[in-house]
Amino acid sequence: MALSLPGERSLSAASPANPFAAFARWIAKARAARTRRHALTALLELDHARLRDLGISRDDVTAALAAPAHAGRTLNAARSRNARA
Repeated sequence: MALSLPGERSLSAASPANPFAAFARWIAKARAARTRRHALTALLELDHARLRDLGISRDDVTAALAAPAHAGRTLNAARSRNARA
């Protein structure tokens, strides 16, 4: 049994009471993931010169596609790495 402070909410209080709202959030997350995938695949269609202007390579984009949860972090790290080079 876990003890909680007076100001903390229990896990049951934090869970959504409205299943429609939970479903709407799930739909929003799915749409965001789909948009992210489409943006990354659009980057793959660019030529090497355009990607180099953006500070990334085709390998960086494929790495971002492999880990979609960290795609932004992957591309930002590649841009900063290539900016220093």
